[in-house]
Amino acid sequence: MNLIEELRWREMIQDIMPGTEEQLQKEMTSGYIGFDPTADSLHIGSLVPILLLVHLQRAGHKPYALVGGATGMVGDPSGKSEERNLLSEEVLQHNLRCVKQQLEKFLDFDSNKPNAAVLVNNYDWFKDFSFLHFIRDVGKHITVNYMMSKDSVKKRLDGETGMSFTEFTYQLVQGYDFYWLYSNKNCKLQMGGSDQWGNIVTGTELIRRKAGGEAFAFTCPLVTKSDGGKFGKTEKGNIWLDANKTSPYQFYQFWLNASDEDAKKWIKTFTLLSKQEIENLLIEHETAPHHRILQKKLAEELTIFVHSKEDFKFAVKASEILFSNDTADILQSLNEEQLLQVLDGVPSVTILQQQLAEGYDLLNLLTDTNIFPSKGEARKMWQGGGISINKIKVNSEKLTITSEDLLQGKYVLIQKGKKNYYLVKVV
Repeated sequence: MNLIEELRWREMIQDIMPGTEEQLQKEMTSGYIGFDPTADSLHIGSLVPILLLVHLQRAGHKPYALVGGATGMVGDPSGKSEERNLLSEEVLQHNLRCVKQQLEKFLDFDSNKPNAAVLVNNYDWFKDFSFLHFIRDVGKHITVNYMMSKDSVKKRLDGETGMSFTEFTYQLVQGYDFYWLYSNKNCKLQMGGSDQWGNIVTGTELIRRKAGGEAFAFTCPLVTKSDGGKFGKTEKGNIWLDANKTSPYQFYQFWLNASDEDAKKWIKTFTLLSKQEIENLLIEHETAPHHRILQKKLAEELTIFVHSKEDFKFAVKASEILFSNDTADILQSLNEEQLLQVLDGVPSVTILQQQLAEGYDLLNLLTDTNIFPSKGEARKMWQGGGISINKIKVNSEKLTITSEDLLQGKYVLIQKGKKNYYLVKVV
């Protein structure tokens, strides 16, 4: 398998150093990507570098995942408009443990295999490196002119906030990572996002000047959204890979809601489906875009890849609750955690437990909670069959809500018309 050819058709190559493709065709090559432990979970922006390592390993090469215990203490200025808050060592160690755990899910670390994945932490080689040794052994090989020519530095120096010496030295620290891996692990390749090109090239330059060696590199484009919005961000913030931060259902919904234009790009970048499978899906999608075949496949592949097949099945089942009619039984089968996952984002109102004791008049409930502005409007929709309780249409005989109507002993799902839902919480 020609790795670079594979990544090109997946639109995952932006910059590439001359000789990289030939090196990867010649022999099993060790390559690495750095992961920034600024949080205790990676997010979907990290999926591209993860997938680059997965493709590298599938092509028979050896992947190194570097978690930046040292660089995380400095802060990468690339793409940042202002200085970042530095994390304490205790927080960093916690984040590192969590990130390592996540990476182990995607790569094969079986040490019996010649191209087994390896996790490294740059804190291990920086912790005993004195400042004087660093400026003598690393700093003297790279000129200030060279460092200032980098876009990430120029933009910050031209901006209002400027740049601290700490962040200015970041490219030397990352460059030394590449040099260390080259010298100690025979690692000849570094990959990353296109915003990392300047830092990566500093590493190849350090290897050339300090070791007289040749190293290789390529970057992938930063993922964007067709509507101009920031990829991986929603109104609630990042889409995380940790199920406790972003539930598998919300994760599935993110991909399912991709625009046609984004889905056509993302199906290549974010899945491991073959070229033939993807081309067939694109053709199928064009014939019936309203069936959202691409989005469904994208959501399926990613949810299984990051979470599990069971989580995917639940996400599909959960999606049907709000978008299908005959789902009363599914709704009843959910536990409280699943129920709240599915109904996350649905407007909620509260009523008191004692109001249910003798039955809460339905019309009163609908107007007391402002689901309807008036009893007249509520009665009209009720008589027209436009109100459902827990996905069951309310007929004219249903006059009150009692404790028997509660889901998990404390919730009622009210549907008004086709698309408006309200979660009633009993306190």
